[in-house]
Amino acid sequence: MYSKKNHSKSKISNSPVVVNDKKYLYYKKTLPFFGGEAVYVYSFKENRMLFTSGWFDLLGYEDDKIGLATIVNLTTKRYIDFVNDLNEKALQFLSTKTEDLCKYSFTMETEKVHKNGSVIPLFSRIGVFKAKNGIVEEVIGIFQVAKSLKYGKIMQFSAYGPDTSEFEETLSKKLFRHFVISRKEKEALQLAAEGFAFKEIAHQLNVSQSAIEKRIIPLYKRFNVNSLPHLINFAHTNHIL
Repeated sequence: MYSKKNHSKSKISNSPVVVNDKKYLYYKKTLPFFGGEAVYVYSFKENRMLFTSGWFDLLGYEDDKIGLATIVNLTTKRYIDFVNDLNEKALQFLSTKTEDLCKYSFTMETEKVHKNGSVIPLFSRIGVFKAKNGIVEEVIGIFQVAKSLKYGKIMQFSAYGPDTSEFEETLSKKLFRHFVISRKEKEALQLAAEGFAFKEIAHQLNVSQSAIEKRIIPLYKRFNVNSLPHLINFAHTNHIL
């Protein structure tokens, strides 16, 4: 994610944390930690990393040496464009919001390259951590190894926030050039695969039938399939369902 005023990737620096900095010490004391997680807090206002923890165990890099640019660039080739676009489009969406910015976040499945060269499957959550006057100032990233995830060629993500549906639908449209599927699209497709009609799915999810059609029908073109059974088969083949 980038600041509201500048979506440029140049806002991502590789400046590591300063371990005796007041903000580093504050976050070290106040942030909750769980085993197997790596965390960062990055300031777009100061253009630097404020806090890092757990990166040696996750990817082999010392916490006081790794910067945000390195974390981004460790993404595997097949995921890097998707990750960059998701970050960019999320901030473009958030630049239209002025309230409750800290309630927005998104999750995604991705892959990173460990320092030893191995590929690590990850589940990550990126959220707005601090905002002021309608501008995102700090973001927090939490990463976990996700060995149980089955990776096909489809990239999966979810969006959360006060305008969740609008956020996720906006991202789905903006990321159309990637093989992606959102949480809401996957939720509707799962019910379709169980044999429910669109009208029944709409009733279960408490939305309109047209809303379900907007979640499922665009997947035909995105995944180059020509029928619902073909789409469901494609979803199973690529570990979506």
